[in-house]
Amino acid sequence: MDRTFQVDLRGVVDLLSHHLYGSPRVFVRELLQNAVDAITARRSADPGAPAVVWIEPPELTGDGTLRVHDTGIGLTEAQVHELLATIGRSSKRDELGFARHKFLGQFGIGLLSCFLVADEIRVVTRHADEPTVLWTGHSDGRYAVEVAAPDAQRIEPGTTVTLVPRRDADQWLSVPTVTELARLYGSLLPVTVRVGDVETTAGPPPWSAVAGRSPATRRDDLIRYAREHLGYTPFDVVPLSVPEAGLTGVAYVLPAPVNPAARAGHRVYLKRMLLTESADGLLPDWAFFAHCVVDASELRPTASRESLYEDSLLESTREALGDQLRGWLVRLAGGEPRRLAEFLQIHHLGVKALALHDDEMLRLVEQWWPMETNAGQSTLAEFRERHGVIRYAASIDEFRQLAAVAAAQDLAVVNAGYTYDTELIERLPTVDRSVLIERLEPSDLTTRFDSIDPATELALRPFLTAAQRVLDRLGCEVVLRAFDPVSLPALYLVSRSALFHDQLAETRQRADDLWGGVLDALAASGPPERPQLVLNHRNPLVRRVTTLGDPELAGLAVEALYGQALLLGYHPIRPADAALLNSSFLGLLGRAVPGQGSEA
Repeated sequence: MDRTFQVDLRGVVDLLSHHLYGSPRVFVRELLQNAVDAITARRSADPGAPAVVWIEPPELTGDGTLRVHDTGIGLTEAQVHELLATIGRSSKRDELGFARHKFLGQFGIGLLSCFLVADEIRVVTRHADEPTVLWTGHSDGRYAVEVAAPDAQRIEPGTTVTLVPRRDADQWLSVPTVTELARLYGSLLPVTVRVGDVETTAGPPPWSAVAGRSPATRRDDLIRYAREHLGYTPFDVVPLSVPEAGLTGVAYVLPAPVNPAARAGHRVYLKRMLLTESADGLLPDWAFFAHCVVDASELRPTASRESLYEDSLLESTREALGDQLRGWLVRLAGGEPRRLAEFLQIHHLGVKALALHDDEMLRLVEQWWPMETNAGQSTLAEFRERHGVIRYAASIDEFRQLAAVAAAQDLAVVNAGYTYDTELIERLPTVDRSVLIERLEPSDLTTRFDSIDPATELALRPFLTAAQRVLDRLGCEVVLRAFDPVSLPALYLVSRSALFHDQLAETRQRADDLWGGVLDALAASGPPERPQLVLNHRNPLVRRVTTLGDPELAGLAVEALYGQALLLGYHPIRPADAALLNSSFLGLLGRAVPGQGSEA
């Protein structure tokens, strides 16, 4: 035998309270939604019908209840049974004339949200020439439907909802709270909403085209809206429109940098009723510099009506809004270069993130975004025009280590160590085959250094051999060259291959036997290329060191030059390097103050 599920309404209300709705405050939104739907239904047949929602909090009713009156179409007794006493049968709304196309409600559970703040709900409603019906529902699942007493009959069609508050919910029904919530959710509704004598509706959205409002006036209104409701003066205002989604609104370009990883919350209205102040996924991820305020008629809300449902329409809307923001950037680049430069100073990360997969934005970055080089700031387009090839250091450390020496060798280098810069430079040839790029390698510098004449090098062979013995334990090769600037005594150069082997050896020390075998196999794939300490023979100090007759003193000097090269080149200091720095300093200090230790 088939049986019918038994529903514990208290359990359903608890489920709504803790898992569907984010806060009890949504009861005001649901009451407004039902009232506006009823008014819309009545005015579809009678365009001249009044459109008013009047809310009386307990301070005004005098009996501790909250009442919401509307001038809507009202319900017959049969409709009351279908809409108010059957949970989840939202399809009945269409059968009764409540088509989704025109109306706010979709889920048939809105009235249940009132049980978040009330123990009892009374609905007095009249439809056209039908008698007035009274529906009384309780939070424990009981309800009753009856024809209202003669003295309780409504004169005009419409509905009054009365909430008898729960013992712990009085604050939700107070005048200040209800006024604030009515203004929050319903300020843009196309009907008049009053809490007591205070009107909480403010007319059409500020971005709508109202007769007599010039574009300049509309822009001023939008900026005023951002100041009053969002708390900032936007950098710019971008009109938005996606007819497919029935969407209109604006994107406010934020006036200050934001974390690209933070999701921007957008204010979304559905048919001019506020859905949420923190909608996610309305814009592409790269557009984190914009905050949207939009109204839509075709986007689907989730069951709680507190976020947007992810479907193909939302996806196409997101792409369309991204295209409109991209178009704003292109127009800015073409007509307002000064403003574009100001925008890039604030939001360059967002633009560069977009340029990673958008050719038009990549060209914009190349033309307009100034990058750090060892010859001063320059855009990539200017750098390419001056030097032909875009030679770059892929990390900030590489740039610090090599930039000054490269400049002395007439090598111009871009610092591509900041976020996305390396990826953007490496993507340029894919959109313009004439672009030449080259990553700077330490070997590019050594090939430009002058070799020492053979006679001098032969004479210095004993010194170089002794210096090599000093640095062998650190895995470093000593090389003597002549290069600019003369003031730099030594340069520590490490290739990517040598750096990889160093990192491999460091990881091997921490790995277990299984992974250690894998790392050993990688290390054995080829002899490691050793870092180089390049001594500058043009430097007077280095020349004096090469002529020292005391092997111990010469060794201390080489160690000191090695340590200075690490520090000046911003290289990481290993424990062995730190020990060498300490011993060479103390050794040189001991030689500079002979006998000091014994006298002490």
